Formats: sequence, structure tokens, C-alpha cells
Amino acid sequence: MLKLVIFGPPSAGKGTQAQRLSKKYGIPQIATGDLLREAVANKTPLGIRIKSYLESGRLGPDDLIVQLISDRVSQPDCADGFILDGFPRTMGQAEELDKMTEMDLVLNIVVDPEALVARAVGRRICQKCAAVYHVRFNPPKAEGVCDNCGSALIQRNDDKEHTVRNRLDIYTGQTAPLVEHFRKKSNIVDIDGAAGIDGVFDLMVKAIDRLGK
Repeated sequence: MLKLVIFGPPSAGKGTQAQRLSKKYGIPQIATGDLLREAVANKTPLGIRIKSYLESGRLGPDDLIVQLISDRVSQPDCADGFILDGFPRTMGQAEELDKMTEMDLVLNIVVDPEALVARAVGRRICQKCAAVYHVRFNPPKAEGVCDNCGSALIQRNDDKEHTVRNRLDIYTGQTAPLVEHFRKKSNIVDIDGAAGIDGVFDLMVKAIDRLGK
């Protein structure tokens, strides 16, 4: 069984790397942001509660987020392990995670904040097929149009600059101290976020393989 946390500030590439690790090790990626957006889109009771938090870039209440994750990791596809992407984000969540299970490894992506702002603000998402583009680093062939299906590309509200900077401020104040929490548990490895997508992935795989699982 392999249980991982992908850790790092917003737009550090956690989702991209979690998807790749999920395929390599055959365990599900559990992306808190995706679970929350799905709940909002489906107008579930949880989604109605969390909508205002998502739109402003604030963190959701710990009890709500912990319950969301607890429900997800209890599903049958998590029997052989899972990858947490976007959880925990507060000390309260980290303490609840410690009670829930023992994680094997925390992969902490370290990257310059201004680079993160540029990365997030330039991101564009296809409304139909969910393909991801970037106006500078991965532009579509035709501006504003998905290469795959021809649908319009949008900028998510949580990728707008004021929201991104707010999320980074929140991260610095509330989430960065978690790094020290994990260091005390001796199960965290810093990953150079400037190494590029393939370089970051290789560094993560080496760290995981050292576990001998």
C-alpha cells in the first residue's frame, strides 16, 4: 500500500504530477479542488456551503474538508493506496489526517511565488473536454479555442490574479507551517519545482522508490 501527499503552493503543478504518479503506481489521485468543484456543480449540501469559499480563494472549514477526504479514501479504489492533492492545508487538517492514517511520504514542491502567479493567471481550461492550456507556455493553435474539440476556453475564477495572490497569502500564513509538521515526522522530501514537468516527476519517482514499496 502506497499513501502519498503532494504538497506545495497553489499552481505549483501538484495536479499534473499527481496524475502522472497515479498512472505509474496504479493508485487514485484525490484532488481536493476537483472534489469541491464537483460538489458545487452538483449543488450538493456541501457544494452550497463551499461555493463562496472557492470563489474568494479562501480555505473551506476543516470539518467539511476532512469529511470530504475521509469519505473519498474509504472507497474501494483506495484499498492499495492513494495520492492526496491539495490536502491537508491547515494544521487542523494535518492533525485529523494523522488520526485517519499514516502517510508514507510527503512530496513538497518548492517554487518561486511570482512564477506561480504567472503560471496560474495564464491557464485556460476547455469548458467541454477539460483540456488545459497556457497562454504563454502551452497555447492552443487558435486563440481561445480548444485544439481537441473546438470549444471555447475559459479562465477559471480561481485562476484570476487577485484570487491567486490571495491563495498564496493564505498558503504562506496557514499552510506553509505544515512543512515543519511533516519534517518532524521525517516523511517529507523537497522537490525542486523549477526542474520542469519531467524533471519534477523524475525526482518524485526517485523519492518514492527509495521507500522500497
